[in-house]
Amino acid sequence: MKKPHLIAEIGINHNGDIKIAKELIKNAKDSGFDSVKFQKRTIEIVYDKNTLDSPRESPWGKTTRDQKMGLEFEKKEYDEIDLFCKDLSIDWFSSAWDVKSLNFLDQYKLKYNKIASAMIVDHKFLTEVAKRKIYTFISTGMSTKENIDEAVNIFKKNNCSFELMHCISTYPMKVEDANLATINALKDEYKCDVGYSGHENGVAVSLAALMLGISSLERHITLDRSMYGSDQSASLELSGMKNLCNSIDKMLLALGKPSIGKIIDDEKPIAKKLRAHISN
Repeated sequence: MKKPHLIAEIGINHNGDIKIAKELIKNAKDSGFDSVKFQKRTIEIVYDKNTLDSPRESPWGKTTRDQKMGLEFEKKEYDEIDLFCKDLSIDWFSSAWDVKSLNFLDQYKLKYNKIASAMIVDHKFLTEVAKRKIYTFISTGMSTKENIDEAVNIFKKNNCSFELMHCISTYPMKVEDANLATINALKDEYKCDVGYSGHENGVAVSLAALMLGISSLERHITLDRSMYGSDQSASLELSGMKNLCNSIDKMLLALGKPSIGKIIDDEKPIAKKLRAHISN
């Protein structure tokens, strides 16, 4: 079994602070993740004026606009992220939520794109992503089979390589809602690689997904689950990140290769001792 591509989803858990973002990137690198992911939105496109002007208390002000703008990184921050990740030799990418954000990310020549579950129903946006022919992770949370069919067809039509990611879009997700059997069902239906994007507490469900042969594993990460933000409670702190990565390595090591009837060298003296009273 191949080790999956491990994605540390920072998203907006940086709370608009580049220092927090860098600490999260370093934690991901030190824990053994392959890449880190952010989210990029053009606030005026993704949210309507009434929503943005609505009251909302946050560390950045008293309206939803203040909150959304406070959480959003722009070019200055992404330039720093790009350099910081290059220095640490860890890949980064971002899930864009609109075409303007997608165009913004083009300047960094990233190795991956990501379709967030919310965006899988936007066919025009999917086409724009697929036209770039960059390997794309497609999350399937909140999606019908028709939604997934249409997304897969768009990427195939544009000859853009992709994989699906089984996902349940609740934060945090209840264990009984995980329905990991869907992973193999997606493989059978679409004949493609399938990963898992998890929003649960702990690592047990993610490790169960590993044993189904996922090609990628994405988990939200945080410095502290009690921090401000809707994604924080469904995220892994540093200890959880290390536990996940170490457990994956141990499980893959333990899985080994089929060897019916093979006695390993360390067993031989024990077999001799414990079977000494047996005569055939």
